Amino acid sequence: MENKTDYGRMERSAKTKKMAGNAVTYVLLVFWALIVLFPFYWMILTSVKSYGAYNSEYIPKFFTLSPTLRNYADAFTQVPLGKYLLNTTIFTIVTTAVMLVVITLAAFAFARLDFKGKNITFVIFLSLMMIPNELVVITNFVTVTNLDMRNSFPGLILPSVMSVFYIYLLKENFEQIPDSLYYAAKVDGTSDLKYLLRVMVPISKPTLITIIILKVIECWNSYVWPRLITDDPNYFLVSNGIQEIRENGFGRENIPAMMAAVVVISLPLIALFLVFRNKVMEGVSRGGTKG
Repeated sequence: MENKTDYGRMERSAKTKKMAGNAVTYVLLVFWALIVLFPFYWMILTSVKSYGAYNSEYIPKFFTLSPTLRNYADAFTQVPLGKYLLNTTIFTIVTTAVMLVVITLAAFAFARLDFKGKNITFVIFLSLMMIPNELVVITNFVTVTNLDMRNSFPGLILPSVMSVFYIYLLKENFEQIPDSLYYAAKVDGTSDLKYLLRVMVPISKPTLITIIILKVIECWNSYVWPRLITDDPNYFLVSNGIQEIRENGFGRENIPAMMAAVVVISLPLIALFLVFRNKVMEGVSRGGTKG
């Protein structure tokens, strides 16, 4: 009888400790979520405050009783924000599409084909990740300038169509596909390209979707390279546009209108991630697991 009583006490104690541990975990997660989300809340809040209301606040207020959408209208009328969004969309779509072709073919070659010097070539590829981006930017700038491609979409796009990291990620995913499928396809007379498109690409779809999303985010947020290679407003991306808005857009430091522009620019990426978040998690987990 005493043993049962002791066992019950131990079980209740374990449950209490588990509940307390879960409570602490959730409190910390909520606290961390508030820290992470607060800048987004402040950005949206500022974007719906009028210019006069914002500048009259000696002490910042965490809410507003008179929200306005005028700042969003100003963001499109005072500066060519629509043009910047269109340029960024073209740059993002074309760069991502070309990069997918390049990295898919490269990953397939390293994962499935046998050729002399494959391993050492791949090691050299990986070593390129150790080179600082600043050195690559300088080299690309000189090359693009010598080719007379400044202030053009080819000059913006070409240096961004290859990624060693994405090749490595996709190669690891391709290597998880059983060799028996490849040999069976070769027996049936299937070419390497057809096997890649009909077997490997569909199986690796979660990883490819992850790469697409990451590349879209990278292109959308690109700042240094577009800032270096373009000084013509006709080729400005949204990253350049934000700087232009801050410096010359409204004739004064209109923070609410600038925040409205940032909200508009951020919404496509937030929506993209929310729609494909499960695919992103699945692709990352598959890309990092081998066996």
